Amino acid sequence: MSRLGRKGGKNQKVQTPEVIRTVTEGLKSLYRQKLLPLEQLYGFHDFHSPSLEDADFDNKPMVLVVGQYSTGKTTFISYLLEQDIPGSRVGPEPTTDNFTAIMHGEVEGLIPGNALIVDPNKPFRKLNPFGNTFLNRFQCAQMTNQVLESISIIDTPGILSGAKQTVSRGYDFPAVLRWFAERVDRIILLFDAHKLEISDEFAEAIGALRGNEDKLRVVLNKADMVGTQQLMRVYGALMWSLGKVFGTPEVLRVYIGSFWSEPLMITDNRRLFELEEEDLFTDIQNLPRNAALRKLNDLVKRARLVRVHAHIISYLKQEMPSVFRKDNKKKNLIHQLPVIFSKIQLQHHISAGDFPDCGKMQEKLMVHDFTKFKALKPGLMVALDQLLTADIAKLMPLLKQEELEAGVQQGVQGGAFLGTRGGPFLEGDPFAQAEENGEEGGGGEEDDEDGAWVVTKYKPKYDEIFYNLSPNEGKLSGTKAKDWMVGTKLPNSVLGRIWKLSDVDRDGMLDDEEFALASHLIEVKLDGHGLPPELPARLIPPSKRRHKGSDA
Repeated sequence: MSRLGRKGGKNQKVQTPEVIRTVTEGLKSLYRQKLLPLEQLYGFHDFHSPSLEDADFDNKPMVLVVGQYSTGKTTFISYLLEQDIPGSRVGPEPTTDNFTAIMHGEVEGLIPGNALIVDPNKPFRKLNPFGNTFLNRFQCAQMTNQVLESISIIDTPGILSGAKQTVSRGYDFPAVLRWFAERVDRIILLFDAHKLEISDEFAEAIGALRGNEDKLRVVLNKADMVGTQQLMRVYGALMWSLGKVFGTPEVLRVYIGSFWSEPLMITDNRRLFELEEEDLFTDIQNLPRNAALRKLNDLVKRARLVRVHAHIISYLKQEMPSVFRKDNKKKNLIHQLPVIFSKIQLQHHISAGDFPDCGKMQEKLMVHDFTKFKALKPGLMVALDQLLTADIAKLMPLLKQEELEAGVQQGVQGGAFLGTRGGPFLEGDPFAQAEENGEEGGGGEEDDEDGAWVVTKYKPKYDEIFYNLSPNEGKLSGTKAKDWMVGTKLPNSVLGRIWKLSDVDRDGMLDDEEFALASHLIEVKLDGHGLPPELPARLIPPSKRRHKGSDA
């Protein structure tokens, strides 16, 4: 019977690679079998970051938004979602001191931090060690928003500047930022074109993002409030400041624009803002496609740090005397830590970039008893090396297969991303795009088709504008309509959505009724109201109601 059991066990081992159907499953298995035992043995979680759970691997991509107060973080998120965040407010002063996870949920509302950390389906359980002061400043805003079906967004407290930066938050703010930075897929670092001062707290916060530069995107926001010459100076000053704070020769990608739904104040650089927004939106839209690669990359980074940590801890254990002068030896070893780092680097051929921050490591070692550290276990180290050299490589074909399958998916949809597709506000032929989207109807209910059209009373004034634009055979071309719509100074993502709602018959042109509808929606937006995701029945032009589901 025992032989049979052993044989069955062998068969099970042979079949294990076949059971792994996704990269995420493979990463979870490798972490549990080869990385977690090392982390636990050498106290990795006391020095660096807590252990990973299934939710960390399974969760949808997350975007972390960081910046000083009044840089437009909350407005930026509302702009992406085309929806206000529950419990949020906007103002020139610090309006929030909370970390807010904005996630998809059928029931809209706020979930407090203490409830979040006990939910096994959300990746926040390991935030518990930051204590009640932090958890009272942590919440989840659940919304039924299409954007959030693909990604989640983390809004952070406005970072203080000037004299206010001395105010204590009551918890380790940079450490919390570092925790999120290690787990998210993208970090958006927002700057205000009027306020480039990097305070001590901001510099410390940016320092917490080090090691995750590949995830970092910098946004120079509110750029429509300065002229071209001043904008060039601001951009140069920002690049110089970032180079100083990060201390690296690499140039970070900076996106320039005004990420909100209001008309542009200075329109000189409108075309630049459109291109920059398109690039940033494309980057965010691709996050679900690249999620598996990010998880793989983060696990490799973690494994390399675990390997270094094991060597450091085992070296300190080996150097400790068994009986006398333990305290003196411990102090001496902590003082000599930079030299120990160099020895380990040379002896084990490890890159200097894999080592943790020496000062922080020295600080954390002060409270530990070196005699309780564990010696190096060759078997576990061999398994870790195998993970880095062979196991990850075996997942690469599966990763490529997933990337090919994801390549045909649209990525993040909804919100402001709707305005980047379709009509004359997309680069290329508006008529070809209209054909591509031809299957989409105007929306609304059939049984309300005889209801009053809410635009009727305003139509005479819109007709005057329409006929002054010289329509051809009763219709305005996409180019002519675009030229007029751009004059409103609204961002292209907003105008793109208005076009999509107004071109009801999807022919790439606007007749007098569609033009009146577009004009009405522009006025609605200029008055500060939101746009509907689909055209309600009361807004569908009368001539399109019978045929709104058919191609024109």
